[in-house]
Amino acid sequence: MSALAETYTDSGKLITPENATRPYALGRLKRFLPRAGRAYADTRNSDLGPHQRSNVSTLSPWIRHRLILEEEVIDAVLGHHSLSAADKFVQEVFWRTYFKGWLEHRPQVWQRYCAEVHGLMDALASNSELRQRYEAAIEARSGIDCMDAWTRELIETGYLHNHARMWFASIWIFTLKLPWQLGAQFFLSHLFDGDPASNTLSWRWVAGLHTKGKTYLARASNIEKFTEGRFNPVGQLSGTARPIMEADPGLPIAVHPAERLEAGEPFLLLVTTEDCSPEQLSLPGAPEAVLGVTTAGSDLPMPASAQVRQFAVHSVEDALGRCDAQFGIPSELRETDAWADLLKDRAQELGVKTIVTAYMPVGHVADRLKQATSSLEKDGIRVVQVRRDYDIVAWPHATKGFFALRKKIPHVLDMLKSTT
Repeated sequence: MSALAETYTDSGKLITPENATRPYALGRLKRFLPRAGRAYADTRNSDLGPHQRSNVSTLSPWIRHRLILEEEVIDAVLGHHSLSAADKFVQEVFWRTYFKGWLEHRPQVWQRYCAEVHGLMDALASNSELRQRYEAAIEARSGIDCMDAWTRELIETGYLHNHARMWFASIWIFTLKLPWQLGAQFFLSHLFDGDPASNTLSWRWVAGLHTKGKTYLARASNIEKFTEGRFNPVGQLSGTARPIMEADPGLPIAVHPAERLEAGEPFLLLVTTEDCSPEQLSLPGAPEAVLGVTTAGSDLPMPASAQVRQFAVHSVEDALGRCDAQFGIPSELRETDAWADLLKDRAQELGVKTIVTAYMPVGHVADRLKQATSSLEKDGIRVVQVRRDYDIVAWPHATKGFFALRKKIPHVLDMLKSTT
């Protein structure tokens, strides 16, 4: 581990793949609760460096894999603070919810992004000028001190402060003039909390695509202020941020209704990196067996880093351990990109015609399951995705801008209380 990674702490606690467990996440949440109110609101925008993250929760890697659930994080915070005092923190949790819901209503945006990344990877192979500028950026050779420092921090620690992510994306797009899609994919490959919706739409927001025509411009004075003078790239950054143009992504579509599983129906429970709290799903009974599956990602244009893959694997391993305790049956973990064959073989061994899993939101894992589902259906095997009440209640308010969902936060929280 590098010296930089060794100094990355939050109250002396490293983010490492070995910490990808639910008990660890709950302990981290408990330690942060006293600061989740006014203190968070007052200091959350400051990037104090990789050695000091006590002003933010850094819970996003565990929430991303749902080792802890958004609803229980909010409940814990509101057990210590009023909603008005913890408003900024609660909003940050709902920003993730908003991005997930928005992309569910517009999966074509994700599909377009994936196609563009593939095309740009081909362009890197054929365009030496683009490739040289891109490699300089991802190898921390841009010549802009803050940018190169954040690049090293991202690669070595798997994390960046949210404000630094915005600055980074803005500099990438408007100063270095690199395609936003390659920057988004670079983040997705190295962040422990790399989430298809939050990551893709955040980059689109900076580029002026999410809120059409509204860009985010990184300014040296803002960077100096919120890094407490660690960086001041005066004279190095673009002074303009013209919005990126694209064809209209189209109107939102309806999200498919939540699926239900009939009581008494035998099934195989599938656990993936998208939801590592399967024992908290609404299931009609115990599964015949539990299968955890992670992907090698060898077919992706830019696979995840080794530490990101390890964090994902440890997350699923932790989930399987809880399944063993909950259901009293053995589980197994497999890493493969050939999901259809694996799921078919396991279902047929068990003699079941149904595979149940937590709902997979738009992203690479959902794409892989969709491909497998088409093949499984030919063999009479159906896949049921169980959606959580939190998503069912919140996503309908995520069709436009964040403000529409923000206004509904008290309503969403009240609705969730009525479902418990």
